[in-house]
Amino acid sequence: MTETATSIANKSKVGAVIPAYNEEKHIGDVVRRTRQLLDNVLVVDDGSADRTADRAREAGAEVIVHQQNQGKGETIKTGLRHWLEREFDFVIVLDADGQHRPEEIDRFVTAALSADAPKLVLGNRMNDVSSMPLVRRFVNRWMSDQISALCGQRIPDTQCGYRLLHRQLIPELLGGAARFDYETEMLIIVSRKGFRIGAVPISTVYSDEVSSIHPVRDTIRFFKLMRRYKKS
Repeated sequence: MTETATSIANKSKVGAVIPAYNEEKHIGDVVRRTRQLLDNVLVVDDGSADRTADRAREAGAEVIVHQQNQGKGETIKTGLRHWLEREFDFVIVLDADGQHRPEEIDRFVTAALSADAPKLVLGNRMNDVSSMPLVRRFVNRWMSDQISALCGQRIPDTQCGYRLLHRQLIPELLGGAARFDYETEMLIIVSRKGFRIGAVPISTVYSDEVSSIHPVRDTIRFFKLMRRYKKS
């Protein structure tokens, strides 16, 4: 069965979560492209000051709006709860800024339905880093080494937010960190529950997106998280 056929045959079992904050420029295009593969697309607007929610609805997404900014972790959790309550088998999470190509969703679904399928599938950009900025390339590799050691399994691109989760994992992932460190904590929790984490190659896309990561504050959060789990 081809990747496209797999996606079409199982799209009723897959819900997409797109966490978004001030992404009115990109969100419409991301939603439209995602809806070409999946019928069930949810945008969680994390208290945007622009027209992110309007643009997402115009493109055909279901939208939940946080009245105040709560952080990417809480935004993802809102989306996970939404699809868990509707008994979807899989949830795919992708960014709103265009860095993740919706056309590659098929790869995640195929991996999730394979024999000995992992319960969590991450995108892996590290097979082709020619377009990745040198500093980000170094940071990604260093952090992936650190987090892989803590998880007890090799994860090639721990910093990639493009990921697919089996519904079995979701109840374990509704607590914990609220902001960007949540994506790292997710990997640690899943690993410590004894689940294997898989990876599929994805494109490395950089355009005019502006990172919402605060270089000092979020780095401190990361090290606090790592220290806490090392102690435990």
